[in-house]
Amino acid sequence: MSNLVLAQAAVDINPGLATIGYGLGVIGPGIGVGLIFSAVINGTARQPEAQSKLMTLAWTTFAIIEVLALIGIVLFFMV
Repeated sequence: MSNLVLAQAAVDINPGLATIGYGLGVIGPGIGVGLIFSAVINGTARQPEAQSKLMTLAWTTFAIIEVLALIGIVLFFMV
């Protein structure tokens, strides 16, 4: 009887390639954070009394988007 190999987990990824991939992956969250806070600045300029609500929403969405970058750095170090 011969053994049947269903899956192999041995994947060799060049560390330089992983660095480039992480760098490209961080572009999205970077643009997202910039768009969030530019919208808060514009909203506050148009309606100053809504600043507290806008900042609460901005920090919430900032945390969600920043998690994407943190997941990327964790995956980068796992490779």
